[in-house]
Amino acid sequence: MAGLVGALLVIAAAVLLTDLGGAGDEPGADVAKSPTAAPATSEPALPAGVKCFGPDCTGQDPESMGCGGQFATTASRATVGTALVEVRYSSTCGAAWARITQATPGDKVRISAGGESGDGLVNADKDAYTPMVAVAAESEAKACATLTTGDEGCTTEQ
Repeated sequence: MAGLVGALLVIAAAVLLTDLGGAGDEPGADVAKSPTAAPATSEPALPAGVKCFGPDCTGQDPESMGCGGQFATTASRATVGTALVEVRYSSTCGAAWARITQATPGDKVRISAGGESGDGLVNADKDAYTPMVAVAAESEAKACATLTTGDEGCTTEQ
């Protein structure tokens, strides 16, 4: 019985692996087809560790999404009172955020671009940054600070 089942399996495999006619009779049917082009996407390939691009970054933390560090530059800055406020920009992520340093607990920082905005609040560590907003160019973003002393100021394009 086992021999009969084995023989039937071998015959079935032979039938499946050989062409018994049909589609193979057409000229050129055995020519390999060239692969089709992959669909184009508007989002670039992201480096390892980077988790968003453009609108997907809006509202996200720049550090946890991999947009900070080597992928970020300072696009503009201003001194407000004793605090330094900056627009940080990542072309890799297509996004910007605001950072404030040398600040006092309670000072606030805001990023705005294209109708989107995000806020950050300074705690005991004397600095803070905002969530990201999507931008096509670093010049689109503006960072503003409001200090507990009442001083206010914003970045200007460099």
